[in-house]
Amino acid sequence: MAGKVALLLWAQTLGLAGAQTTQLLVQPPWTPPVLWDRVTLTCQGLGTAGATTWYKDGQRWWLQGPDRFVVTESGTYQCDRPGTGRSPPVSVSNDRLVLQVPARALLEGDTVTLRCRGWKDTSVTRVRFYQDEKDLGGPFKGTELSLSPRQLHHSGRYHCEGLEGFRLSRSVPVTVTVHELFPVPVLEGSPEPAEGSPLNLSCLSTPSPLRPRAPLLHLFYRHGRLVGGPQGSPQLLLPAVGVSHSGNYSCQVRSERGAVQKSSAQLRVTVRRVPLSGVSVSAQPPGGQVALGDRLVLSCAVATGTGPLSFSWHRGDSWALLGTGPHLELRHVGDNDSGHYQCRTSDGDSVAESVPINVTVLVPVANATISPGALAHPVRTGDPVTLRCSVQVGSAPVTFTWLRNGREVARGPLLELGGVHVGHSGTYQCVATNQLGQDGHRVFRALSPELALTATPQAHWDTAVAAGVAGSLLFLVLLLGVIVGCHRWLRLASRKHQERAPPEPPAPLEEGEVLYTHVTRTKRTQGPTCTAPPQDAQVTYAELPGPHGRPRAPSDIYGNVPGH
Repeated sequence: MAGKVALLLWAQTLGLAGAQTTQLLVQPPWTPPVLWDRVTLTCQGLGTAGATTWYKDGQRWWLQGPDRFVVTESGTYQCDRPGTGRSPPVSVSNDRLVLQVPARALLEGDTVTLRCRGWKDTSVTRVRFYQDEKDLGGPFKGTELSLSPRQLHHSGRYHCEGLEGFRLSRSVPVTVTVHELFPVPVLEGSPEPAEGSPLNLSCLSTPSPLRPRAPLLHLFYRHGRLVGGPQGSPQLLLPAVGVSHSGNYSCQVRSERGAVQKSSAQLRVTVRRVPLSGVSVSAQPPGGQVALGDRLVLSCAVATGTGPLSFSWHRGDSWALLGTGPHLELRHVGDNDSGHYQCRTSDGDSVAESVPINVTVLVPVANATISPGALAHPVRTGDPVTLRCSVQVGSAPVTFTWLRNGREVARGPLLELGGVHVGHSGTYQCVATNQLGQDGHRVFRALSPELALTATPQAHWDTAVAAGVAGSLLFLVLLLGVIVGCHRWLRLASRKHQERAPPEPPAPLEEGEVLYTHVTRTKRTQGPTCTAPPQDAQVTYAELPGPHGRPRAPSDIYGNVPGH
């Protein structure tokens, strides 16, 4: 079996490979074969067995002969099979000195052995080998020369010389062809990939059909530096390229042992940047609505564009820098942090801005109150009563709910009861509410202090008023009686005192003079008390004579005047 394979490969070196070509196989597998080796020729091709036509030295030699036979005469042989034609010629030598090479496909990197043989293996000495008349060295003691590894330029015409006894002989030249193990590789790939996209490079080099399963290794280079391999796969995949991946790429294909190496031409790869677009800002909490004192995080995203990217944050019309990086964090927002925020991003060549996002800082409601704050007296039925609920702080919109005895009775900032009735009596409170977001994921409430309202019926109100008026009149009557009684008692006490100590006759008075006797200062008492005045504490009497000696008028006499 090994001999048949060798013969087939030898036939392929002569261009006989192909399904529709008649092939002439030689055993033993050396070319040219020599008659004394008992050469067997085998014809392979399509057609009926036993229908082979043989040719010798260009003439039909054997019609409808067998597919195989042993050569007994030197010469040039061919065979013909119906449907596939005539095979290439094979010359069987019977020369005195023959140079033989293996009858197989000789590819790059292979080792080849040259044999210089004498007729019927007679002794040959001082052997020398030549390629295209170029001496390959020698003389050699042996008759063989091993050459390795072979390259394409080693193809040519070889012959040998040697001494047969004392006779110098020269062989007939033999053409040796070194076939390509694989062609020079071609590197293919996208020359201008976008940054961030994959780059797939292919090192294309198909093994020779004479050795289709020859193991090959692939290496990839950028600017002469290895970036991939050695590997069996001819593909190099870079999942996401950046600007730094730009450069001159090449690949190299090697045989398994490295005897054959071939490099591709350079491929210029330029990674182009993708222009910035689709810059957007998102907020956490969503919507940019955040409660006073809470944490707010804004994030900047770029839909398309390649990096490295830089970010900056700004608010409103001011380009004052608030922060850098793809995120802006406000740990404790204040009410002055509300506004429109914007993100700017740059790739070093261009700048893109996001649509502003509106950040709303919500102030929770607090300190809900009801006005009027308290009702000073019971409310008569039928009287109109209006209560107003308000908060000290709280972001709009604020909703109000009214409670009576803990149950909801109305909504809105005003509670208008109109003409009240007994059923309106109770304890009132209002609840102020505001919330974050349309879905109200956070709700804030403030509860006012309680306000008591008592509605008194009209009849009860009149009875109470009448009772109050009657009580007041009775009190005034009693007070008047006490005052009158005290006055009488004081006058009586004053007379008794005068009787006990009559005054001395007054000295003659001039007209217009006033006489005061027993004048002392006393303290005033609070309220009507019926206590006798002290002995030296009152004006006992006072006379004021009329002018020019006119009689005294009763009004001219003063008595019981408290001192000041």
